Amino acid sequence: MILLIILTIAFVITLISIFPTIKIARRFTLLDDPRKRPHPGRVLKRIVPRAGGLACFIGIVITIILFIPLEKQIIGLVLGILILLITGLLDDKYQNFSPYIRLLTQFIAAIIIVGTGTTINFITNPLGGIIPLDQTVGNLLTLLWIVWVMNMINWSKGVDGQMPGIVVITALVLGLLSFKLYLDGDPNQLTVTKLAFATAGSALGFLIMNWYPAKIFPGFSGSTIFGFLIATLSILSGAKLATALLTLLVPATDFVYTFFRRILSGKSPVWGDRNHLHHRLLDLGLSHRQITLFYILGSAILGAIALTLDSKGKLFAAVLVATIILGGILWLNFFGDLSERQDPDNG
Repeated sequence: MILLIILTIAFVITLISIFPTIKIARRFTLLDDPRKRPHPGRVLKRIVPRAGGLACFIGIVITIILFIPLEKQIIGLVLGILILLITGLLDDKYQNFSPYIRLLTQFIAAIIIVGTGTTINFITNPLGGIIPLDQTVGNLLTLLWIVWVMNMINWSKGVDGQMPGIVVITALVLGLLSFKLYLDGDPNQLTVTKLAFATAGSALGFLIMNWYPAKIFPGFSGSTIFGFLIATLSILSGAKLATALLTLLVPATDFVYTFFRRILSGKSPVWGDRNHLHHRLLDLGLSHRQITLFYILGSAILGAIALTLDSKGKLFAAVLVATIILGGILWLNFFGDLSERQDPDNG
């Protein structure tokens, strides 16, 4: 019962907070204006308020204060998302904010989490047992994991509703996993479960207003705050990185392909383009709503699979599904023009 209350409170506070956030965004010119903020990946031509991370921050932090003990790890988490919020609002205000500065602040937020003792201490061996990690390796892996997930989520906001939809499903999957561990006798997992449901509730509240046609965009702050929370939750829930990764496999595969595609083409991986999976699906003729539902349903199916499989099964499923997804991405990038809807007047 308490988990549903937490989810509902986070949902309501975030949803209500969006209305003053829109006014603030317009008052201080925190807007997504295609004329002032050109981007090759842009798919909309209208002016939309950004700063969505502010509403998400309010919803999550208030819910944390109400329901979760303010221990060292939670305080570090709040400080981390505060840094991401400030960075995102500056990015919303100053249109040409350097992506390298954004990347630096992501690492700072991740370092704060590691400093609170939240780290990956072991990796589950798919063939049985665990692989312990020394502190240095564990800390480095934690930093890379958190920053990767933040950017993965940030790169998955190309169409309305896509990013918060993915976050809702992933947070619920991690919340259910943590709750199961709590029932199995780990009392520390109750806090993680509450945080996961708070994250899901906030993302759901934001999804309502970000659904096509979006009334507000998450901006860098909204997407990285949610990515930061998902990455941290996956560590706190017993280093269940495989569960999170399998649930996020569609955007994860797109991220890896995009990252190496940009490098191999001589471009910086942090500079955007219009060749993500969601862009190719748009070119294929799918609508914003259809693409968002594809990502949501894909995450839900993979999340359900992740909750039922052991480590070996997750590895097999991840490799199989990632191969299929990568094959689809390659097809769309190299042969997608053959599948695009044709104008009936042109044949």
